[in-house]
Amino acid sequence: MKHSDIVIIGAGISGAVLAERYASRGKRVTIIEKRDHIAGNCYDYVDDNGILVSKYGAHLFHTNYDDVWAYVNRFSEWYPWEHKVLAKVDDKLVPIPVNITTVNTLYGLSISNESEMREWLEAERIDIPDAANGRDAVLHKVGEDLYEKMFRHYTKKQWDKYPEELDASVLNRIPVRTNFDDRYFSDRYQALPKGGYTRFFAALLDHPNIEVLLNTDYFDVKDQIGRPEKLFYTGPIDRFFEFKHSLTEKLEYRSINFVSETVECKEFQENSVINYPGREVDYTRIVEYRHFGNQTGPAVTTIVKEYTTDEGDPYYPVPNARNQEIYERYRKEAEALEDVYFVGRLANYKYFNMDQAFKNALDLFQQLEPKQLKSIPTTAVKAMAG
Repeated sequence: MKHSDIVIIGAGISGAVLAERYASRGKRVTIIEKRDHIAGNCYDYVDDNGILVSKYGAHLFHTNYDDVWAYVNRFSEWYPWEHKVLAKVDDKLVPIPVNITTVNTLYGLSISNESEMREWLEAERIDIPDAANGRDAVLHKVGEDLYEKMFRHYTKKQWDKYPEELDASVLNRIPVRTNFDDRYFSDRYQALPKGGYTRFFAALLDHPNIEVLLNTDYFDVKDQIGRPEKLFYTGPIDRFFEFKHSLTEKLEYRSINFVSETVECKEFQENSVINYPGREVDYTRIVEYRHFGNQTGPAVTTIVKEYTTDEGDPYYPVPNARNQEIYERYRKEAEALEDVYFVGRLANYKYFNMDQAFKNALDLFQQLEPKQLKSIPTTAVKAMAG
């Protein structure tokens, strides 16, 4: 292994951004990635049906950060994509987030404006200003009936916990609209990269100062690395510390089992993503990738059913008080190190949207290299080595 100034564990968003930033400043960078591809969970490819699909679930880029939008546009052209999600509830397809159309469809109403929608919500919701958990958060927004129809069982399938077992922040992230806006996101910039995310990451890492080692587990080669100027770790924080604080109570993560099917038809469903919040099926949603980018071709399509599970690669931290207490022990261990930085969703045990992951990595670089760019606070956990 070549000597490197900067060693980065993981070739996802956080690792790739930091690699590009340091390489552009003349540093020699090595990325160590245990998978056989770059791009982390954003990895996509053209399948046997000739359709661009994502191996780890649909990734929709959206942001209000001008600096993040400017940064990603340096490495790819992007085409506008305003993501929309439908949910099958009571055998009806309704928009998510909840909006006027959702309520009218489910309850046979004819609400026509924001004032009427706010009045309806006010009559349904339960006043819980200081939500103690996810159930409180939803009841405070939409009341008991929509909670049962759209949130309670979906949350159980997604997290293997009911909303009352999760931190309020998990369900507080879900907006409720008082108009007819059926977009899943409302950010100023919403787009997808032309040619896919893998091509975007390849451009991001296309620098002579960057070496990427695929199919390489950091924990198998860490004794060969020597002492770089800085090491950035983007994997699960508990694994870095050999699970020392999780011998009896492990940090919980959720994974996803993606079951791909080929269907002989031009279009399987009317929307790219349809959620199934009820108990009639075990999967949480079906994604039909042909919709993204309006892909055309033969009368065959690819659909992917998503089943969340405790087994497999960790995708999501499970935010509740018990897990947060365990994570805090690891965070304190991290702070005792020197020149080691824990960055990203798994290393910080915190959910990040895609743009937040870009922003977090860019801000961390700015913080560590104040002579290069103005310092901006970061949420990354800083640790110093040893």
